[in-house]
Parts: sequence; structure tokens; C-alpha cells
Amino acid sequence: MVLEDIEAVMRLEQAVYEFPWTERIFKDCIRVGYDCWLALLEKEIIAHAVISVAAAESHMLNLSVSTKHQGKGIGKQFIQFLLDIAGKKRAEIMMLEVRPSNVQAINCYNSAGFNEIGCRKDYYPAPNGKEDALLFAKQIP
Repeated sequence: MVLEDIEAVMRLEQAVYEFPWTERIFKDCIRVGYDCWLALLEKEIIAHAVISVAAAESHMLNLSVSTKHQGKGIGKQFIQFLLDIAGKKRAEIMMLEVRPSNVQAINCYNSAGFNEIGCRKDYYPAPNGKEDALLFAKQIP
């Protein structure tokens, strides 16, 4: 992902999430050097992801798959790609947060070998206040 991709990334992000990341967040991630990736199908962006890697840890900050392509294994394949990238950078673990209400994502993370290790109270904005985040982790071989 580069700055020129942000407009298309924002369209996908806004279609997938009720509380999407802002354009500024994506630009800041690129600026500070986070790993920002796209999944393409015939030149169309069908998914994007952002991970940070530091001190033998990686954190999946964002993973979005277009609604048209969800449920086809693309998320799981993208996660494996991200784990490989983090591993090459000597990360030993990948962590992520997910909304308890996002059952489809939870199922994807479980099938990719992640385990729930905790909860962050009132982490996400929600229509009626805040929603907790489930914390997941996976050791990287």
C-alpha cells in the first residue's frame, strides 16, 4: 500500500466497518513505516492490512476484506501472508484485537490458529457507547 492507494482503501474500509479508520490513520501508518499491504484480484483491491513489527512482536492493526470476497478464504490466506512477513522480521508472536460482535472475523482468526488471550474493556466505539475488544495471539514458528 502506498499513498496513491488510500482513496480505494478508504472505499473498502468504509464499506466494511461501521467505524472505519480515517484516511489520516492510514497515511500515518505508511509514514511511520508500518507494513501496509493490499490483496488484489485483477487489479482490484479486495483486501488491505496493516501490521507493526517491533521487539519480536507483531500486531495486526487492521485487516479488511471486501464484503463481496468475504467467506472465500481470502482473509485466512492474507493472515498467513502477514504471519510470514512478521516472521521474516523476527517476530515471535502476532497479536490483534477484534470486536466480540464480529463473529465472522473471530472464526477466521480461530481457523488461522489464533487463540483468545484476554479482553480490553471499552476499546471500540459502538452505536450505544463502547464495545470491548477480544485480544488474540498466535506464536509465529
